[in-house]
Amino acid sequence: MKFNLGVFLGCAFCLFGCTQNNNVPLYDTVTVVDNLVIDENSVPIFPKKAALTTDTAQRFSVELPKRCTVDWNNQSVVSVVPEEKIEIVRLNTGAALPDDLSVDDYEFKKLTVKQALDKLLMGTDIAVVEDEEMVDKISGTISSGTLSDAVDLMSKMGHAYYTYDKDSGEIHLSYHGKWMIKMPKDETIIMALVDAMRGADMRNLLINWQDKTLVFDGNYQTEREAAQIIADISSKKYMVAWDIDVYRVYPRTDNPIVWMNLLPAFGEKNVKMSIPGVVGRALVVGPEINTKTLQEFLSQQSNVVLISQGTFAIPNGWQSRFDIGQCSKEERLETDLIIGATAKYGDFGGYDKIDAKVVLRTSNGELSSFEIPSSVGDNYVIIGIPTHSFVTTPETLISPFAELVVFVSPRIISIVDSGTKAQNYVGDLSGDALRAFLSE
Repeated sequence: MKFNLGVFLGCAFCLFGCTQNNNVPLYDTVTVVDNLVIDENSVPIFPKKAALTTDTAQRFSVELPKRCTVDWNNQSVVSVVPEEKIEIVRLNTGAALPDDLSVDDYEFKKLTVKQALDKLLMGTDIAVVEDEEMVDKISGTISSGTLSDAVDLMSKMGHAYYTYDKDSGEIHLSYHGKWMIKMPKDETIIMALVDAMRGADMRNLLINWQDKTLVFDGNYQTEREAAQIIADISSKKYMVAWDIDVYRVYPRTDNPIVWMNLLPAFGEKNVKMSIPGVVGRALVVGPEINTKTLQEFLSQQSNVVLISQGTFAIPNGWQSRFDIGQCSKEERLETDLIIGATAKYGDFGGYDKIDAKVVLRTSNGELSSFEIPSSVGDNYVIIGIPTHSFVTTPETLISPFAELVVFVSPRIISIVDSGTKAQNYVGDLSGDALRAFLSE
């Protein structure tokens, strides 16, 4: 038997060093992007971003949990809180002016505040410095008084603010100041105050929810508006608060929701009024129709998705609003919707009623509005607002029968003298105590 050494060595070599070639590549696929080799071990490279606040940091707010949460299991139709003083204090006023200087028979005509003060302080060691140019002219006469009274008067006449630096002996003048508002303890009233100030276009509000203070800056007009808001809120004996759920309803069939089934489901006595709007309809319903029973009714015909939930409060007779997008569960078509409300609680043709107007508005304008007189304890259900009202594209996957349903529950906050009625009505009222309170 002949033995071929070459064949043997070749087979031995393949036994230890060869692999079967089934068209399997010896190397992984290599991706090249902009002359860089990209594989699973590559470090991702991102384009440089501008120095802007990130979206999640921009949306952070201490207020949102307070605004966007409703405890429907512990909701009170009427709450009674004791009256508390709301105080506004100017900050950064500097040291007190010397009390050994007085003013006698001083007259000034068509002078700026600096010019008038320069003339007044002639011969003293106090200098006047304008931190910003003073252009308003003032005229007046001071017969007698302290220096601080005179400087206060002339500054107010020129809509200016002054700060005295004792170390340098300088009075600094500016058109802008900073204030602190010492707010009441009740967070619902605090949010009403904050909303009122934002409604007056005050955007630089710094709120400390722990010590219940609010700091803002502005000019003379800002101070006047803030003082007017505080005076108005302090004079109110009632506030109207609104708890809201917003749903998108998808019918399970190619048919709209049959809302007439609400009557046999709950009884005609629990549906008190039906108010048509340009779009949709507002139902005034009794306490038996609440968020739980309404969702149970809707789930028999449709899928119900909670889009937004929140609460807001307004002084009696004022107007406020609820931004659905601020409290939305996620980005949806309807987050552009704003629910505005004006309400006044009191005598309504011999009945104690909440006389309300509810407006649905988007960035494109008013969608619908409803004038709603209701009793304390009633709820509103706004129905028939097509989801297609918020669609901006020519075509959509959303059913033409999908609609927006808004559940609104108004409640009363009574602000009482802490020395009288608060002793009789403390906290939330219900049952016989509620009926006795409403009958007063």
